[in-house]
Amino acid sequence: MNMKHFKTITELDLAEGFPPPENPLFSLNLLDGPSPLRRNLEFACNCYIVCFKRVKSGELLYGKTKYDHDRGLMFFTRPGQVITVRGLELAEKGFVIHFDEEFLIGHPLFVEIKKYGFFDYEIHEALHLSPREKEIMWSLFHKMETEYHDNPDEFSKSIILSHLDSMLKYAQRFYKRQFIDRKPLSGRTVTRFNESLGAYFVRKDSFGGEGDAAGKGLPSVNFLASQLHLSPKYMSDLLKQETGKTALELIHLFLISQAKNMLIAGDLSISEIAYRLGFENPPYFSRLFKKEVGVSPKEYKVHLLN
Repeated sequence: MNMKHFKTITELDLAEGFPPPENPLFSLNLLDGPSPLRRNLEFACNCYIVCFKRVKSGELLYGKTKYDHDRGLMFFTRPGQVITVRGLELAEKGFVIHFDEEFLIGHPLFVEIKKYGFFDYEIHEALHLSPREKEIMWSLFHKMETEYHDNPDEFSKSIILSHLDSMLKYAQRFYKRQFIDRKPLSGRTVTRFNESLGAYFVRKDSFGGEGDAAGKGLPSVNFLASQLHLSPKYMSDLLKQETGKTALELIHLFLISQAKNMLIAGDLSISEIAYRLGFENPPYFSRLFKKEVGVSPKEYKVHLLN
């Protein structure tokens, strides 16, 4: 199966088996009855995708990550993300919305859409909706559908975007509810995160070295997310929900804690400590330390010795 890159929404809609869109920068389609998506297709497109579907059989992948068939209902992708469809059959009706960033020009959503982190989630981190939440999403879709099909005028685009904006705001709210509802599962995220972070510093290399940090540099959010089998943005949002801090903030706190312990031991120079922790640039380590602690590593060490 060859990967296709669709430059326009029209090309994508036709490839998926839908009619040509009424607006080249925006389309919405119902998924009802025999799915046009049963054909095999691997693609990327220069548009945003909002999709509501429950899969009965077949495969839907984001990169190499499978869609959560049993529970996932909605997913959101940014332009350029690779989606693979293999013989999909839906368990119930759904909808799909495609829109180009250019369609948002002149509306607050052009700026605000970049704040919605769920466009960076992987498909297995799809939004799980309650019956009431499903009703809300369908209501907003039908309102957009009415404006899309029924004698569009100069107000139609603004009205469609207001409903799309509402749909994304509700998605944000429902994801926050999902984090809370799944806390028995997601509540372990910070524990697993800290375990992976700790292992990064104690794991020895094949030559008996000091662990990953000294040889590979600072631990990244992407690396730790891969250890937890989560997308970086979803992991960071889960951690933010659990701890009030992002993944990067937690990494920094861990590094400072490790640095304090090494400074107390007193047998390493500040440059050696920076290198052991993965900093290639000791001044950057000192700046981060002072930002988090309020004093430089040298001042902190002097204070301990007095």
